[in-house]
Amino acid sequence: MRSIQATAITQAVLDLVKTANYDLPDDVVSFLKHARQTEPSPTGQAILDQIIENAEISKNERVPLCQDTGVSVFFVELGQDCHIEGETLRNAIYEGVRQGYKEGYLRMSMCHPFTRQNTTDNTPAVIHLETVPGDKLRIVFAAKGGGSENMSKVVMMKPADGKEGIIHEVLEWVRNAGGNPCPPIILGLGIGGNFERCAYLAKRSILRELGKSNPDPELAQMEAELLEKINKLGVGPMGMGGMNTALAVNIEMEPCHIASLPVAINIQCHSARHKEVIL
Repeated sequence: MRSIQATAITQAVLDLVKTANYDLPDDVVSFLKHARQTEPSPTGQAILDQIIENAEISKNERVPLCQDTGVSVFFVELGQDCHIEGETLRNAIYEGVRQGYKEGYLRMSMCHPFTRQNTTDNTPAVIHLETVPGDKLRIVFAAKGGGSENMSKVVMMKPADGKEGIIHEVLEWVRNAGGNPCPPIILGLGIGGNFERCAYLAKRSILRELGKSNPDPELAQMEAELLEKINKLGVGPMGMGGMNTALAVNIEMEPCHIASLPVAINIQCHSARHKEVIL
């Protein structure tokens, strides 16, 4: 059994939330630059230039990529031979969020649903915990902004709708979302499971490295087809027209009930902020 001090987890989370909000991942920057090279719309080109310049300023000056520094979402893999000492895992993560958002001058965005009173420290965080073999602790952090999250949904489709029905649903949703989720987007699509599981699959899928297709050939082909069709909608960067509405479509799928076809669409804006650490 290997022990990890809760204070080490708090420090790791503190560093994660700051760096994720300052440094856009290399794969995202690379795909944005490729989008700039392929974008025929002059307006779209100018917008992509600004997005890329914004990422450079944020990285160099250590300021947030976006004023919306997001809900703190964590995907945590806890080795079954790993023991947390000094505090619970949840509390250690929460404390890291509190300290990181304060030290990093990141906007506190969490509030009471009715009164809208701010919690003042960006907690509670959303933690998805999975137990895995080994004695390591892997923490993946994503700062999920409200604009793109608002353009996400779960729909319980009929089994007869099938793959074509899902594609139609996605295209209509992206078309109607327009510029609201700050495209070019990364679209996460969760298929199967049940009501809550498909939303989890969709959220997890947006963290996949851009350019890596689903290992299932059928789903990889569906990802490519959806990406091509989305980019023919003409929404374009920031909804101002063009061919780069999406950088990627990532799909995860699991078995579902014989009477159901749960589908979740989770949209990520162009500021796809996420980092990970292994302790």
